[in-house]
Amino acid sequence: MEATPDCIFCQIVAGAAPSFPVCEDEQTLTFLDLFPVSPGHTLVITRDHYENLFEAPSAALEAVAATSKRVAGAIRKELAPDGLGIFQLNGAAAGQTVFHYHLHLLPRRMGDPMTLHSRVRGNAEALEAMAARLRAALATEPA
Repeated sequence: MEATPDCIFCQIVAGAAPSFPVCEDEQTLTFLDLFPVSPGHTLVITRDHYENLFEAPSAALEAVAATSKRVAGAIRKELAPDGLGIFQLNGAAAGQTVFHYHLHLLPRRMGDPMTLHSRVRGNAEALEAMAARLRAALATEPA
């Protein structure tokens, strides 16, 4: 599918909007959420624009799942969270705020509130440092 010009994730894929990249391949792009709920809050998106689960073809969903598994392993290795929330929302009523298919990987600690979105922008230096840590951890994860 073609990129949608007003979609922030399409802009990130095109390199026209800032992000803190973790990894990429032909079908997916992974970067830190600019408004993280927890340190290491990562988004895995399709490179092509699909609004939600219902529009995305199976191959795109499989690519996101495979990338998510690798990134989750890197998060576990590098951050050692007590748990990892994996969320994918479809439609405004479900809490979707960016209408481009994506999956949230949320490292969790015992006692963390069950929050999916933050309204507080992360510190750029901290986000870059976290992205570097996850990229290094991914270097040892199997493809």
